[in-house]
Amino acid sequence: MDGGNHAIRTLSLPDRGLVGLGGGDARTFLQNLVSNDVRRVGSSQAIYSLLLTPQGKFLHDFFIAEVAAEGAAPGLVLDCERDRVDDLIRRLTFYRLRADVAINDLSDRFAVHVAFGPDDAATLNLEPAPGAARTEANGAVFVDPRLSDLGVRAILPVGRSLDLPLARHGDRDDYELLRLNLGVPDGSRDLEIERTFPLEASLDQLHAIDYRKGCYIGQELTARTHYRATLRNRLFPVAVDGPLPPAGAQVLLDERIAGEVRSGSGDRALAMLRLALVDESTRSGARLTAGNAMLVPIRPEWMATADPAATSQ
Repeated sequence: MDGGNHAIRTLSLPDRGLVGLGGGDARTFLQNLVSNDVRRVGSSQAIYSLLLTPQGKFLHDFFIAEVAAEGAAPGLVLDCERDRVDDLIRRLTFYRLRADVAINDLSDRFAVHVAFGPDDAATLNLEPAPGAARTEANGAVFVDPRLSDLGVRAILPVGRSLDLPLARHGDRDDYELLRLNLGVPDGSRDLEIERTFPLEASLDQLHAIDYRKGCYIGQELTARTHYRATLRNRLFPVAVDGPLPPAGAQVLLDERIAGEVRSGSGDRALAMLRLALVDESTRSGARLTAGNAMLVPIRPEWMATADPAATSQ
C-alpha cells in the first residue's frame, strides 16, 4: 500500500464523547431501554443503537462496544455525540432507579478514531462485516456497525492513536463526503430531536433496530410503523447542482414544500423529503430546488428500493 489517494486514512473525531456503563445490572438495564439487542455486544461484536422517546421519536444514537479498562472487568461504552453527553447521562440516570449501574462520562479518558479506505477492516485484523470487533489494550476496534463502507472505528485511551504505519492522516471533509455519499445521518445534525421517527432515516436498515429483541422505550410505535408502512417522509442523500443550501433550507417542488435540507458538504447533502413529492418529481421530471440549487435524490444501494408509503399524501 502506498501513501497516495488509495491509502487508508485515519482521523480522530473530537466531536464524539464516551459514556461508560458498569455494574452488575448494566447490560439488563440498557437492554430494556435501547432499540438494539445489547446481548450481542462482546469482545467480537459492537452494535449501533438508539434511545427513543416513549412515542418512538429520536433522542440519541450511539455505538455500543465492550471495553476492558486496565484492572477492571469489561464494561459497556457508548460512542455518542460529545456535546450531548450530559443529556444522555441525565436520561439514562432517570431510568436507573435502584439498578446496580454506574454511569460515567469517559470523554476525558478515551477518544474515538476512524480509519477508512481500501481493505481497512482486514488491515486492522477484522472481518469486513458491520460491527465485527476486537479488543485493544484498554480499548476496542470495530467495523462501523451501520455500514462497513464507513470504515473502522476505535475507542482508545486519550493520547493513543490507531497504529497503521502505511496510513495517512485523513481530512474530516473526506470522511464527511464518504458519509454523505452513502446517505448516512450524523445524529442530531440530521435527525430532529423528539421529532424524527427512526424509520424516516432508514435507521433500521442501518442495523440500529432489532425487531425481535422485545420491549424497549418507543418499541410499540416503531414496530407499528415498520409493519404498517405508514411513512410519509424519508431522509435521502441528494446531489446538489448549485450553491450548497444551508441546513434548514426548505426544499420545494414548484411552489410546494417538499422537505428540508440537513447536513451537507460540497455537492452532496442529506434532505428529509416527502415521499409523495419525490415520487412525483421522478415521474414528471420536475426538479426539486433549495435556494438557487437543484437537488436530485439518490437512493443508495443499502436502502430498500420498494417504499410502500411512497404515494401517501
